[in-house]
Amino acid sequence: MDGHKAEIVSLNFNTDGDKLMTSSFDNTAKIWDVMTGQCIHTLQGHTGELSCGQFDFTGEYCLTGSIDRTCKLWDVASGQCIETFKGHNDEVLDATFNNTGNKLATASADGLARVYNVFTGACTALFEGHENEISKIQFNPQGNKIITASSDRTCRVWNTETGVELQTLDGHEDDIFSCAFNYSGDTIITGSKDNTCRIWRDEKALKKDAKDSEEKD
Repeated sequence: MDGHKAEIVSLNFNTDGDKLMTSSFDNTAKIWDVMTGQCIHTLQGHTGELSCGQFDFTGEYCLTGSIDRTCKLWDVASGQCIETFKGHNDEVLDATFNNTGNKLATASADGLARVYNVFTGACTALFEGHENEISKIQFNPQGNKIITASSDRTCRVWNTETGVELQTLDGHEDDIFSCAFNYSGDTIITGSKDNTCRIWRDEKALKKDAKDSEEKD
């Protein structure tokens, strides 16, 4: 799959696995046919390097985030831009859909995260509290919580609807570059520049583990 003119920084398969999305520092994303290796669409419109790209669960839409401070929503079938999400004052470093595809979240070098309604383009929640840039963002599987990883050495858990911070995961000794929920949403893993990963468990999950252990004994 040859076609980009600069580094490829993000790869993402659609749910069916028949399409691949690549995002590049050449200011474009491309959608490829996995079987043939042919480029189906080149997504053009950003004025700066891309930082991320992702299909939604249905595979009908995809998003891109860019250092031009915007996130764009694209129609996969036509390759046309449907919506441009604005509001950040610095580079968009990461963006993601929730599981149902009706919301997307963005993380920025301005230290803020935002949630948007995919269908209206409106910003529905603003997440303030980090002291430095946010490099990673993810919804939990249920969609009611968001986690953000930051260069301020913390990962934070937020209420998706209200933007209220629920918890600060503090313990890393350097920038946190990655974070993820497990499938059930009761465990978070974080990866840091301090060369360590940390696993954080929900209190209810810990109690369940303890109860299961007692029953086995």
